[in-house]
Amino acid sequence: MTAEPTTHATTNEDAGHERRAGALSPPYLFVVLHCDSPLAGGARYDLSDVDQVTIGRGSSRAATRTREGELRKLDLRLPGSIISSKHGVLVRDAERWSIEDAQSRNGIFVNDERVTRVTLRDGDFIEVGHVILRYRAALPASRSAPVDLDTAHLTPRAPGFGTLLPQLAEQLTDLDRIARMPVTVLLLGETGTGKEVLARAVHTLSGRPGPFVAVNCGGLPASLLESQLFGHVKGSFTGATRDEIGTIRSADGGTLFLDEIGDLPLPAQAALLRVLQEREVVPVGGTRPLKVDLRVVAATHKPLEYMASRGEFRPDLLARLSGYRHELMPLRGRIEDLGMIVGDLLRRSEVPGARDVRISMSAGRRLLRHTWPLNIRELQQLLAVATALSTGSVIEAAHLPSGSLGAPPERAPEAEHSLLEPEKLRQHLIALLEKHQGKVSYVARDMGKARMQIHRWLQRLGIDPKIYRR
Repeated sequence: MTAEPTTHATTNEDAGHERRAGALSPPYLFVVLHCDSPLAGGARYDLSDVDQVTIGRGSSRAATRTREGELRKLDLRLPGSIISSKHGVLVRDAERWSIEDAQSRNGIFVNDERVTRVTLRDGDFIEVGHVILRYRAALPASRSAPVDLDTAHLTPRAPGFGTLLPQLAEQLTDLDRIARMPVTVLLLGETGTGKEVLARAVHTLSGRPGPFVAVNCGGLPASLLESQLFGHVKGSFTGATRDEIGTIRSADGGTLFLDEIGDLPLPAQAALLRVLQEREVVPVGGTRPLKVDLRVVAATHKPLEYMASRGEFRPDLLARLSGYRHELMPLRGRIEDLGMIVGDLLRRSEVPGARDVRISMSAGRRLLRHTWPLNIRELQQLLAVATALSTGSVIEAAHLPSGSLGAPPERAPEAEHSLLEPEKLRQHLIALLEKHQGKVSYVARDMGKARMQIHRWLQRLGIDPKIYRR
């Protein structure tokens, strides 16, 4: 089933006015995953200018904003045979939201428990039929961010640029602008977050006519590394039976993607620095520098500043690579996008029947609560295996591995609280913010941490302490 575009009773001009007048950290309701139709993607709805949200069955996903006197309403329609025509209602009470069952046939579940009425907390998952939604109390957003957004009519500028998270959308907009400029880009992020996908997108958006050439700096033998990168002349070493231009000159006129740049040995770093500074390359065994016109995009999951401080990475090369830095968010930090990513992965899957597969509610809950240490790459492999194992075109919880598909990425030593699962850390912080009425300094004292560390956690998890102040 394909979700239809969201419809609005307000005009585009009205919606823009509402955003300009609204808060910069508004509450949101996300449609995260349609388990019975995972290709449908997801949607988000800004609740800052809404007093009541009615959720019920519709032929397709659609939202309408209306006003009845002073009451501002959002009517959300979701497809599903077990969803009642009026299934549930979200009601605003000052800065808090509660959800109540509207005497539906199959009930409303919040965090796996059936509820009649409950006050929502940031990050709560809401189940309506076979659809899983998520409430976020406050997320950073610019005044120009769309009030509502539906992936059914979201057209990303390039692969990897789609998101429902307003702050991430702003970062990708900045990357789009940078892609069109002659600026070196450094992509930072954990393994499996899609750094090469974004690097290819930067090349596509740049409009450069030459090729996109990817090099895995950690996958080249040290003895052949410089020859592979910079090329060589015939007879320069044993086995050099002909001239080779190397990968750098192969990217002439296009984009050179240096993946895992943190694994590049120091001698090769010096030669690469010359390429970036002088835009020329000297082949192994050669004496004459050759001009090259290329755009460099580098990527790593390693802490380059720390490596530079230890003499393991050249600070001058780091400065050259850091024309513009973009840090990719781990999948566990963008769970609201999981339904959109699942739909995209199933569409592109080579496993027979992947486009028609459904996901049981128990499997959907596990997907949303998994910490994804290997990120999108892990999700891709998990979906491929689960689809192949499924019978009757339904992925059940039994088809998902009991643990992750690999060990979590290595982390630098941190305080014990930072090693908690993100969801547990979020709930712990929220509980302390409620206890201390939003006073961050009190939360820091309670946790035995610096105030700045608490602010970093709050920003990373999208928690606004102001909403807990009384």
